[in-house]
Amino acid sequence: MKPLRLKKCEPLEAQVLKAVLRALELHPDIAFAVRMNSGATKTSSGGWIKFGFPGCPDIWAMTKSGKLVVCEVKRPSGRTTTDQDAFLEKVNGNGGIAFVARSADCVLRELSK
Repeated sequence: MKPLRLKKCEPLEAQVLKAVLRALELHPDIAFAVRMNSGATKTSSGGWIKFGFPGCPDIWAMTKSGKLVVCEVKRPSGRTTTDQDAFLEKVNGNGGIAFVARSADCVLRELSK
């Protein structure tokens, strides 16, 4: 008999996203925060509609002072793609705030820098 291997219990990405979005919405320095979907869907006629772009962050927000904030949400074991990393670096390199959030605590940490 094989030994029982327990998987590490961690939240689903959807759960992390909900908590991170809520933390941004409640943060006193944030003017607004929205979920940005990206991907594609097939139409009834058989064509495809694409939305978003490669590397598009999950959440877009703005501080009350007008600074762009973007957040790529991942579960604790999740990995970012090369496109996601490049976009986050571009935002950070041009005066915005961009980060990977694996919990709502990441929001407080990143916005207090």
